[in-house]
Amino acid sequence: MDKQIDVAVIMGSDSDLPTVSESLKLFDKFGIKYSVNIASAHRTSEFVKQCVDNAVANGAKVFVAVAGMSAALPGVVASETILPVIGVPMEGKALAGMDALFSIAQMPPSIPVACVSIGKAGAVNAAILSMEILAVNDKNIADKLFEYRKKMKEKILQKDEKLNKIGYEQYLAEK
Repeated sequence: MDKQIDVAVIMGSDSDLPTVSESLKLFDKFGIKYSVNIASAHRTSEFVKQCVDNAVANGAKVFVAVAGMSAALPGVVASETILPVIGVPMEGKALAGMDALFSIAQMPPSIPVACVSIGKAGAVNAAILSMEILAVNDKNIADKLFEYRKKMKEKILQKDEKLNKIGYEQYLAEK
């Protein structure tokens, strides 16, 4: 029996998992139910469709699709659902992820894919954006996001206070 989920994460390769884990950690922290699959847009296109269909059947409301190089996976996922798809471009050796970024960001009209930044920052942003989408209809998630932002603000203000108290040289020495 499949489990009920809020977000479906599909990555093009197991080499993406260290980056994807940044999203998963946030989902765990916020209590977001998710699924994770490895499916290649080029080598397992039928399995990609199966993953999308299973996720929708299990209640997914948002997809996160992670891919590098040609980054076809987010577009293929989007072609199989009307639910929001967030594409995370992976860092690559040849073009440092710019190829994946452009592939996701430059989708042709009518089948949109949201695009976040390259790599781990993108994985974090994809998780947060997913939760913002879910928060539209879930006050509990919205409250957790407000608290998350409040804690980020407090950390920055603490760092600012420390910097101004001890000066930049000491601050850097303690980092």
